[in-house]
Amino acid sequence: MRVIVSATHRSSGKTTITIGLCAALAQKGLKVQPFKKGPDYIDPMWLGYAAGRDCHNLDILMMGEEGILSTFQSASKTADLSIIEGNKGFYDGLDIDGRDSTCHLAHLLKSPVILIVDTRGMTRGIAPLLLGYQQFEPNNMIRGVLLNMVASSRHEEKLRVAIERYCGLEVVGALPAMKDIEIEQRHLGLIPIRENDQLAAIVDGIAGTIKEHVNLERVVDIANLALALPEVKVKMSPILPPSIRLGVARDQAFTFYYPENLDALCRAGAEIIPFNTLTDEHLPAVDALYFGGGFPEMFLESLAQNKSLLADIRVAIERGLPVYAECGGLMYLSQSISYNGISKKMVGAIPCDIEVFAKPQGHGYVTIEETMDAPWSCFDGQGRGHEFHYSRVVNPQDLTFAYNIVRGKGVDGKYDGIVYKNVLASYAHLHSVGAPQWAQRFVDFVKHGV
Repeated sequence: MRVIVSATHRSSGKTTITIGLCAALAQKGLKVQPFKKGPDYIDPMWLGYAAGRDCHNLDILMMGEEGILSTFQSASKTADLSIIEGNKGFYDGLDIDGRDSTCHLAHLLKSPVILIVDTRGMTRGIAPLLLGYQQFEPNNMIRGVLLNMVASSRHEEKLRVAIERYCGLEVVGALPAMKDIEIEQRHLGLIPIRENDQLAAIVDGIAGTIKEHVNLERVVDIANLALALPEVKVKMSPILPPSIRLGVARDQAFTFYYPENLDALCRAGAEIIPFNTLTDEHLPAVDALYFGGGFPEMFLESLAQNKSLLADIRVAIERGLPVYAECGGLMYLSQSISYNGISKKMVGAIPCDIEVFAKPQGHGYVTIEETMDAPWSCFDGQGRGHEFHYSRVVNPQDLTFAYNIVRGKGVDGKYDGIVYKNVLASYAHLHSVGAPQWAQRFVDFVKHGV
């Protein structure tokens, strides 16, 4: 069973509603496997917590169709029900033909769709809106409608009558505004779950509202309409015995890690050794380090005060410790971070400073090519990933780069992947499904220096 939750446009309540559906159905005893269309990290954290299983990204541009099918079938094989949250509007995407839209994903996964509609200020007008969505592309897989932001029972009745008369679509639920359980947001979306001390209460509150206002039995019935998928051989590398100890920053400041990346590193022979940049006074005994993305600018004081750990990392880097860092990790390894008028010293390995701005400095998919200065090769040919950063490199001092930018912003519009000794720190986020050589080559470099 599987179902896609989409909407007519972004900011229609998709994530909150999908969180509630995952939690409510899991509380009923179903093994719910969540997925998120697109490259982002934060929504999947919430969906994974709500379902009690790691959420996996499905991104056509980074993973390709075969990669999506392989990832989906591998992650969902032990689940009773898979719930896929779309991104943007149902038909929206970068491609004019819609090959990267949620509609295209529905066709690829042969999955029925429940369409969320923000109904504020709308009554009979919902009918031509839905008719347009039904007729824009044939076989669009829309099988149900979930009304959001319904003002009253009278408002709900008007909406239901219009949909029944003109559209022939089933309404599976009608939700009021959930202002009492709204999730706090930041510039990249929702606040990461590690930063929210009311996590359980928020998710339970959303699930309770979903149970009260959504016909969960009909949601399951719609999910049962999913058609059989073609057999795709799941490409899984053999699990090698641990041969290196890889320190991975796992704390409130660094939370952006794809499950597939960590799994790929383990399969390549890395034993994951988590450490906390905020509270651990010293670096654990490791052979290499991995810093994911996150929000180090929100924890400047705590990061800067942990001087013993900063010193340990700096000394280890100077001695040649291999380090891979993405976005927030790049920021942390720099000389300093400045945010909201406050500047704090960081690790000080990379010869530059970081300034965080009010508007994005790089946002979207990236295409990169490796230079001759890359300490190890992460991919063959061109690599695809994404970037979303409000920070920018300032005061650079003779930087060396691992990547040429084909598409995207990177560090300066031309280059990304700052190289210092055995450090590779970039704004680009890579996904191991789209860059299957990345993990093994990093581990091999740690072991053999090649």
